[in-house]
Amino acid sequence: MKTLKALKFLCLLLLTGLSFSSVAQQPKLIKNIVLVHGAFVDGSGWKPVYDILYKKGYHVTVVQQPLNSFSNDVAAVKRVLALQNGPCILVGHSYGGAIITVSGNDPKVAGLVYIAAHAPDKGETEAGNGKLYPSAYKSLQKGADGFDYIKPEQFYADFAADLPKYRATFMADAQMPTADAVFHAVMPAPAWRSRPSWYMVAAADRIINPDLERLYAKRATSKTVEIAGASHAVYESHPMEVANMIIDAATHIK
Repeated sequence: MKTLKALKFLCLLLLTGLSFSSVAQQPKLIKNIVLVHGAFVDGSGWKPVYDILYKKGYHVTVVQQPLNSFSNDVAAVKRVLALQNGPCILVGHSYGGAIITVSGNDPKVAGLVYIAAHAPDKGETEAGNGKLYPSAYKSLQKGADGFDYIKPEQFYADFAADLPKYRATFMADAQMPTADAVFHAVMPAPAWRSRPSWYMVAAADRIINPDLERLYAKRATSKTVEIAGASHAVYESHPMEVANMIIDAATHIK
């Protein structure tokens, strides 16, 4: 009888151990999402993605960085990260990718999502990488005050060709001139070397060469999705695919 009880007790311990082991191996469920826009635009372009994530119960914050210096833009993101009540997924589009590459070293950041974004390595600059893989657009204008902008009449073709033209026209007329200096900021240690990452390649991007996007994704060993025919404004033209990638990141951080 004692032997039978001992065997039952041993079996219970084994089952309990397996149960604990199973729980321990479950991925974290992250509910905080921080979205970072790129150059020449503001955070309002994230609204289609925001709406999808919000309706699914995520706590989503959109950063409105000033685009007047790289350090100020990183500080704006870190200010938002400080307000999060737990781990978060940090998402960057375009130049926003360079910003999250630095601010993503914050301890609250569990994973990074790059949407047609720059992901420079230590010692690199966004502008330098762009010279190695030249972009197709010719609409960038450099202002006398050190702030760049995209010619409004060419914004649709170069930035958002897969959006309805009136939406691209609004983006062009509402664009935020961006300090040219931010594109020459030299990267310190990149967060993608210590954080898991996801990357969305916009295959018809004219602002960032898709081959450069592919290089970034491969180098960071990112889980990658490529969207055929997508413009640089892929976060607006394909919000469901973008939201699904963010959700994948939020549910598969181990």
